[in-house]
Amino acid sequence: MAKKLSQNCHPERSEGSDLSKREILRCAQNDVMRFEIVSKRKVRRTFEFGSCLVIVAHPDDETLWAGGMILMHPQARWNIVTLCRRSDRKRAERFFKAMECLGARGRMGDLDDGPQQKPLDEREVEDTIIKLLPSGKFDLIITHSLLGEYTRHKRHEETAKAVCGLWKSGKLSAEQMWMFAYEDGGSKKLPKPIRGADLRIKLSDDIWHKKCYIITEIYGFRADSFEAKTAGRKEAFWCFGAGDDVERRLAGRSKEK
Repeated sequence: MAKKLSQNCHPERSEGSDLSKREILRCAQNDVMRFEIVSKRKVRRTFEFGSCLVIVAHPDDETLWAGGMILMHPQARWNIVTLCRRSDRKRAERFFKAMECLGARGRMGDLDDGPQQKPLDEREVEDTIIKLLPSGKFDLIITHSLLGEYTRHKRHEETAKAVCGLWKSGKLSAEQMWMFAYEDGGSKKLPKPIRGADLRIKLSDDIWHKKCYIITEIYGFRADSFEAKTAGRKEAFWCFGAGDDVERRLAGRSKEK
């Protein structure tokens, strides 16, 4: 019997419902061709990236904004770097359990993440990223948008600015850089994928179920939490190649809701 899925991230689960590595790979093979090309830019219809690096501000950001993308492509080598919360023992334990579920390697930083959101020095953020980087080159980097995903978390925006600066300067080497493409209408709604994003994907039931499992069962967020409600079935990305003017493109195209 098919699992009943609701609009938010709390599908009904049965005992032993976790997906095996083989089942995830099968889902990936079925889903990889479901990319929705929404612009004239050259966005790959098949996922041909071998070495992928995801850089986020917090543990759970990787799953909220790109968990489906990661789960759909277990054949890639995923490295995930989070810049905050290493000294938060519970959050750190959950992050590394999530890495096992995502089939990724994870590293954590410990930048200030207090509720006051005191601005961080850009050099400090860049240095933290460099220190946490695994060795080797990457085919794809994925990170936050310069505009963030919702109103408003400075750490998301600071992370994006630092990653973008490192990539443009060549200190971060990758063929492409993708940024999460979400907006919340100025806090008027939950974050949703931007319609005019370069790449939008719709997750299969199995992949979405696994994403929800990580958010609610591993990270421990309640089914009625912001995180669970935000972990949607659709994901969206801005896609940039060498020479792209990231700031100018985002300033213009992010208005296409």
